[in-house]
Amino acid sequence: MGHAVRTHRHSLALSRRRRDDVWVATTSLAAAMLALPLAPSSWHGPEVASVLAFSAVALLAGERWAVALVLIAELLLLPTIWPRAFLGGVALWPGRIAALGSLIAIVPGLLSARRAAAALVLVTGWQRTGAMCRRVHAALIAGGVVIVLLSLL
Repeated sequence: MGHAVRTHRHSLALSRRRRDDVWVATTSLAAAMLALPLAPSSWHGPEVASVLAFSAVALLAGERWAVALVLIAELLLLPTIWPRAFLGGVALWPGRIAALGSLIAIVPGLLSARRAAAALVLVTGWQRTGAMCRRVHAALIAGGVVIVLLSLL
């Protein structure tokens, strides 16, 4: 009885994780498509948007490592799209609407930072412990804050 319940819970957790991965990949792909036509900047927005699209397709294909690449690409795309969404510089339609849509679409990927940190630990070959995952998670968050602050300059 206990083994059957455990197996059932494990299969439910796997299906829930797969649904989450599909949601993150779909929204990341939409964000990349919306951000791709934005004008190039010093942050190389179209190039990062294409990397985001590639990693979203890899995540849709079931590659678990791609969630780390999705998060890194979204963090690097953030300074390209948020000034265009809020500070102007582009026409309301289609530029600012595309930037706002892209900003909204990257939220699920940014919220998956904890899973991305665990995947990044596995990809880099470090020993996967709770402390190491927390360190990588903190480093990703700190890197995102630095990227946003640098884009203000």
